[in-house]
Amino acid sequence: MKYLIMLYATQNDIAMMAGQDVPDQPEERRVGPEWVREMTTFMQEYHQGLADSGELVEARGLTPPAHARRVTLRDGATRVSENPYPANVEVLAGYTVVECASFDRATEIAADLVRPGFEGEWVDVRPISEEMDDPTF
Repeated sequence: MKYLIMLYATQNDIAMMAGQDVPDQPEERRVGPEWVREMTTFMQEYHQGLADSGELVEARGLTPPAHARRVTLRDGATRVSENPYPANVEVLAGYTVVECASFDRATEIAADLVRPGFEGEWVDVRPISEEMDDPTF
């Protein structure tokens, strides 16, 4: 079975990772260039380990949420919002798709992707439906 592991960040988190100063960011969530290098190395090594075990399907980071568009239907008309997220709202920042033996194993994999020291941070794990007529869809 394939599982989607979704990783989240805020626009403030992403701005800091890009080296920008975010004065209103709480001290416990501040990151700098050294942290970004360590995180990048960790993610590369972690995903290589999953590839070596045969469990990695795909892993990607997404562009900053400032580049996002939200398409909605309002009063029968399609509307497009540029950069629809407040700076402090958690948004999808990247994903990893794994194929493994069980939901428990996918959860173990996901648990390693929560940043140590960032209390309350989360990742989501969801099974990927293989067919639209899957009763779990």
